[in-house]
Amino acid sequence: MSKLNLSPFARYRLSVTSRVLAAVIGGYALTSALTVLLALISPIDPPKMAAQLVSFPLYLCLLLWIFHAKSVARTWGWLVLWTLVAVALCWWKLKGGAS
Repeated sequence: MSKLNLSPFARYRLSVTSRVLAAVIGGYALTSALTVLLALISPIDPPKMAAQLVSFPLYLCLLLWIFHAKSVARTWGWLVLWTLVAVALCWWKLKGGAS
């Protein structure tokens, strides 16, 4: 399969668009999964409030990382990987693991 012959300006715009989508979609998904996981494992009462308070700086850090990373493809890969790990841990915890 041949690569697209895009101008540097078009490649830049595609990169920025991909980063914005990664930040909005991937960052939100990972933050949500980690917030649920934190609420499930938190010893603090009420756990939901503590998890929500942590979610805002976590999302900010993810946004900064997404726009700082050199490779957009790696960024997407890491976002998907860690989101799947967090969702799997949430599922495991809800199924009764590590009670």
